Amino acid sequence: MSTIHVDVVSAEELIFSGEATLVSLPGEVGELGILPRHAPLITRIKPGAVRIQLPGNKGEEFVFVAGGILEVQPDRVTVLADTAIRGKDLDEAKANEAKRLAEEALQNATGELDFAKAQSELMIMAAQLAAIQRLRRK
Repeated sequence: MSTIHVDVVSAEELIFSGEATLVSLPGEVGELGILPRHAPLITRIKPGAVRIQLPGNKGEEFVFVAGGILEVQPDRVTVLADTAIRGKDLDEAKANEAKRLAEEALQNATGELDFAKAQSELMIMAAQLAAIQRLRRK
């Protein structure tokens, strides 16, 4: 079975680098599935789960991204994420607390900028909690 090289990079570090048979992630207008020899593509990605199917029935890697850019070439997928967290490092309690704080900030927002920032943070935390639930169902 053919593979495609995948790199998931955050501002802080390289999160994943390796071969995959399939990469799926939340594109700007919907879920994307990338297979080897995919047509070239550059698009923004929304907060959510990046699922990386490893070759040879070795399972799946899971990374939460808080948005970013996806570049696809026929032999390579690069995810440049604003923030990326390995699935095994996701903490539901911290995500719930961050969501609660974002909801509170949204309620107390005094200007458009405060409102937009709180709304963005709330969206990211909701996506992270959804990703945690998705990971648990595996």
